[in-house]
Amino acid sequence: MTAATAAPGGLVTRLTRSQARLLTGGVLLGTVGVVSTLVQPKLVAHLIEAVGRDEPVALFVVLLAVLFVADAALSATQGCLIGRAGENIVRDARVLLAGKVLRADLGYLHTQRQGDVHTRLVGDTALMKIALTQSMAQILLNGLIVLGGVVMMALIDLWLLLVTVGCLGVASVASIGVARGLRRAALVNRADTGEFGADLQRVLAALPTVKAAGAESREEDRLAARADTVRRSGNRVTVLNALFSPVLNVGLQASLAAVMGIGMARVATGSLGVADFTAFTMYLFYLVSPLVLVFLSLGTYQQGRAAMQRVDELDGIPQEDAPAPAGSAGAAPDPVRDASAEPPVPGGHPAVEFRDVRFGYGDRPVLDAVSFTVPRRGLTALVGVSGAGKTTVFQLVERFYRPERGAVLLDGRDIAHLSPAEIRGGVGYVQQDSAAMRGTVRENIVYAAPDATEADIAEAVDLAGLTAVVAALPEGLDTPLGDHGTGLSGGQRQRLCVARALLQKPAVILLDEATAHLDSESEAALRDSLRRIARRCAVVAIAHRISTVVEADRIVVLDDGRVRAVGTHAQLIRDDALYGRLAAAQFADGARTEAASLAATGAPSSRPGAGVAG
Repeated sequence: MTAATAAPGGLVTRLTRSQARLLTGGVLLGTVGVVSTLVQPKLVAHLIEAVGRDEPVALFVVLLAVLFVADAALSATQGCLIGRAGENIVRDARVLLAGKVLRADLGYLHTQRQGDVHTRLVGDTALMKIALTQSMAQILLNGLIVLGGVVMMALIDLWLLLVTVGCLGVASVASIGVARGLRRAALVNRADTGEFGADLQRVLAALPTVKAAGAESREEDRLAARADTVRRSGNRVTVLNALFSPVLNVGLQASLAAVMGIGMARVATGSLGVADFTAFTMYLFYLVSPLVLVFLSLGTYQQGRAAMQRVDELDGIPQEDAPAPAGSAGAAPDPVRDASAEPPVPGGHPAVEFRDVRFGYGDRPVLDAVSFTVPRRGLTALVGVSGAGKTTVFQLVERFYRPERGAVLLDGRDIAHLSPAEIRGGVGYVQQDSAAMRGTVRENIVYAAPDATEADIAEAVDLAGLTAVVAALPEGLDTPLGDHGTGLSGGQRQRLCVARALLQKPAVILLDEATAHLDSESEAALRDSLRRIARRCAVVAIAHRISTVVEADRIVVLDDGRVRAVGTHAQLIRDDALYGRLAAAQFADGARTEAASLAATGAPSSRPGAGVAG
């Protein structure tokens, strides 16, 4: 995801600021707890002095007990506030990032590993929470204890403090070096984990294909290699993380040894009182755990910083363009586009119009100087050899991609100046691979129109030829389906997607091989539906079957990214050699099936040119 650049102070900073009240409250309570902790050794010193003077000590004992309880209560409350802030940050990050991914530019998103995107949304946001809340709180509050303890130790005996700081300083510098290395190693480990997730998702998405190809062992080896890479980078993180405590402990142990030796010698000579030495030693012991936690939290924070960087990168993912205002600056003049930017005169426009459209995927050109129109009513078929650009035409109509040159118009309006909602609210799209999803049949049908009435649903089901299918399901429209629509046949899933598109009541319906997975009876029912649908809106179909093409009111022949010919079936059979070859080859099976059916019934074909393609 290197193309996405996160702005300084990006998503992570914004989300952290949004939880300022909880975080501030937690820090303040923690600060009060730090004061409570730092007072305790001083009270112990006073307690020792009182015992030495044979004075009452009950007050000191009660105060110490109160401080111990208060310290525990403050610590628990502070942890709850910080933890809640962390959960809020993760929730907001996941919601915002999920929205960014859903509205991402498809051209860019398709270049990314989907498993890596998933890892950033799930795993990296969890690490980010730990870094922003628990680690930061530990660093801040334990850092305050360390700082306060150092100040109190300085007030007791500056020379002993200098001995302590000297021993700890060397260990601290070494620990900071380890922390920097840990961050770099953690960033590599998160990237490796994302690659593993991407490969795993790739396999799961195509598991039937993997099994059918007998590729389980090869894929297992591939995943094992990815897992080994994650393990190696994870081991580097583990080693660096494990170095924190030993490196720091060396300094702490040296400090304790020096303080105990020098301090006891000074007590023996009378230059340092027993109470002060006890308090100094207690402060040193009080520093041990906070100092270790500070450096361990620094290690965790460095790992979290790697996750935060990846989250901020995901926040910078290119978004689907908003409608461009007519005459907007920043784009090269395009006379084709500029002409279409004028407000259209109501009525009289084709449903879809391509004007001199050029488009390619990277360095691979797909369409060049493509121009054609689709009437507001009737069935228009797109035909051509594989790779001619038929599906790309549909993706440009939906504005999944933008043309490099030229314009695509809906009802006389350039879609470059329309919002995605305006475009897709008026265009129904049925993909070649029927995109049914987990949920009930009803939920799948109303997916694009959740407020549809029962009458509208029934009409869409009837037009798509699903009435008998739904009636045969155990729970009708409320029958649950598995992932990818498991529970319906391929043809039934395709008709379900047709019903979903119809429920939008679009002005244009795009059908990408909508009859590819249907048997003859289902195809005939859907053709009847298409005839009815085409009387009230524009239907554009990519088709290979002769029956669909023959019934089209207009056929657009694409060849090598260009419009080769436009006409009816009869005209193109007569006038275009390529279409004749397509009709003889790609459509031959359909023509033979139709001819056999007609021969069986003894009825002549009523469609123009129906027998020619055979």
